[in-house]
Amino acid sequence: MKAFIVKSYGKKEKLHLVEWAEPTVKENDVLVQVHSAGVNLLDSLIRNGEFKLFIPYKPPFVNGHDVAGVITKVGSKVSKFKVGDEVYSRVSDYRIGTFAEYISIAEKDIALKPKNISMEEAGSIPLIGLTSLQALVEIANVKKGQKVFIQAGSGGVGTFAIQLAKHLGAFVATTTSEKNRELVKSLGADLIIDYKKEDFETKLKDYDLVLHSNRDSKILEKSLRILKPGGQVISLVGPPTPEFASAIGLPWYLKMVINLLSSSARKKAKKMNVSFKFLFMRAEGKQLGQITQLIEAGVIKPVIDKVFPFEQTNEALSYVETGRSKGKVVVKVR
Repeated sequence: MKAFIVKSYGKKEKLHLVEWAEPTVKENDVLVQVHSAGVNLLDSLIRNGEFKLFIPYKPPFVNGHDVAGVITKVGSKVSKFKVGDEVYSRVSDYRIGTFAEYISIAEKDIALKPKNISMEEAGSIPLIGLTSLQALVEIANVKKGQKVFIQAGSGGVGTFAIQLAKHLGAFVATTTSEKNRELVKSLGADLIIDYKKEDFETKLKDYDLVLHSNRDSKILEKSLRILKPGGQVISLVGPPTPEFASAIGLPWYLKMVINLLSSSARKKAKKMNVSFKFLFMRAEGKQLGQITQLIEAGVIKPVIDKVFPFEQTNEALSYVETGRSKGKVVVKVR
């Protein structure tokens, strides 16, 4: 099969299109013929080597985390899915490889694709959908009437999280540029801040939750200051916390490093009687099943900026790296 692999880590490295062995299917796995693969900033960070301390993939390996496709083979212990099922997944860490014609995925990490959307739309959803659900529902337990600030509303996570937060009954504020105002308004944003001209700290106060996705440390400090007592910042970009280090089973010396990295943010949060949490989303087929229900009910609509042909996977990654995509970027494999 054809696959895009990381031959060696580095920001200037490209993915290489090669002939690659078709994956083996273990007893709890399914083999999926890939129709589309969502492209995420995470794919670039993995290629750059920015996660190799935490998730040490050994090159060469196939990149890619999001997939929609059709099951062509099932393992002997697979009970919930059959050959021919249309499915989607954000595959588990250490099982990545969606920039390929086939991928083997654990049964627990997949869900049936929503019937009312295309393969390209389905491939755009898993990572951003699970990130939004784990942040807003699992960690924050967002309730009706709460105030939620979602940064970068027109980005991949932003376009999904705004719709989910509105469904949960929250008042939603977001940042975007003037040209994307109508898009985020159509998704349900109540208060829209033009980040090029306005400072969100002067517009927002007493918020219950900030979904934080900006690497600038000043933005993090401002995010903490707009919370009401007991409020929380859930960060998708870090710094990572000791809880994260424990959850992924890092050795003691890396736990110490992570403790230091996030100590300033955690101390500031504590002083203000708010909390700072880091979310590194995980694969979860059951939650993806909940997302399927929301999409089929029309509660959430996928937002896609561009679809690239499989051969242009590198161009798709470069486009995502500009940070200017409206919604998601997808690679069409077949």
